[in-house]
Amino acid sequence: MNNNNKKAFPSFRTDLAYEATLRMECTKDSTNTESKCGNVKITKTMVGSCDSEKMCKKPGTYYTIDLSNTNFHDFKSSQEIELAIMETLKSLLEEHNLVDKKCLVIGLGNINVTPDSLGPYVLDNIVITRHLFELDTVNVGYSVVSGISPGVMGSTGIETFDIISSIVKEIKVDYVIVVDALAAASLSRVNKTIQITDTGISPGSGVGNKRKELSQDTLGIPVIAVGVPTVVDAATITSDTMEYILKYLNHKANNNDVPASKLSIEPMNVDYEKVEEAPNKMKQHLMGQIGLLDEQQIKTLIEDVLTPNGFNMMVTPKEIDADIEDLAKIIAMGIDITLHKSIRDNYLKE
Repeated sequence: MNNNNKKAFPSFRTDLAYEATLRMECTKDSTNTESKCGNVKITKTMVGSCDSEKMCKKPGTYYTIDLSNTNFHDFKSSQEIELAIMETLKSLLEEHNLVDKKCLVIGLGNINVTPDSLGPYVLDNIVITRHLFELDTVNVGYSVVSGISPGVMGSTGIETFDIISSIVKEIKVDYVIVVDALAAASLSRVNKTIQITDTGISPGSGVGNKRKELSQDTLGIPVIAVGVPTVVDAATITSDTMEYILKYLNHKANNNDVPASKLSIEPMNVDYEKVEEAPNKMKQHLMGQIGLLDEQQIKTLIEDVLTPNGFNMMVTPKEIDADIEDLAKIIAMGIDITLHKSIRDNYLKE
């Protein structure tokens, strides 16, 4: 793993393991492996025990499905993402010997708060079959799937873990799939990434409201977590904007001799992930002493300014309603075609 210019300890808030590896100096114990499912990039991140503590991530397997080069509102692109989810979940189920076993799907989050409503909306679109098996009215090709959306402790007065652990003991499922909204440390990953992991999840951790975790250690059965970052904090937005401004000016300076750029009256469309960083001389010229600070120092400075006044709020895109609706349907279909052979066969025929 290439770790040039990475920091030893995180000063950023992210639930994404892949994002953490890009921003930190990791040992050979942790690796990133990229693959493709159609036009969708999938990165498999193995977090080792040596890096687990400093990354604030449990050791295990994390899959990151990158949606940045797709339009998930488009039917064809959504199908590619659904297949990527299926391939990822299938790998984890096979690894843990869970294929065709009894599953409980949990939709975490508050359905009344849009950025936190992903889990409940995914559950609304899941094909639930447990009751049909009990009535002996289900066709061949379906697995035993039950579901629950436990709400949030502010509404129920009950810890999410207490609700889930009681259900797991009562109905005796073999494993759990948990769907929840996450937080990112980069603007470019908000609503543009799906993370799937076998390490479980801590409800509310993305916004600093961490509750007791749902994992194999606490529930006694495998827990697969599916999440999408839907929020980012204000300090990250400010830090990223400063970085993008410098990259934009550097890119514009380097392309000033291109005839097309001279004729254009519109702002340049820049892919900031691919643009080179501005040289230190330019940073210092434009930003003075602040330009001499590295990324972590700038982020820490911004947090020191915003946090005491309560300004370091969590922010979500204005298109969040449409994004949540479509992403929920995509994730639900990805889960359905993984768990139910009959649905998968019909899906692949279309």
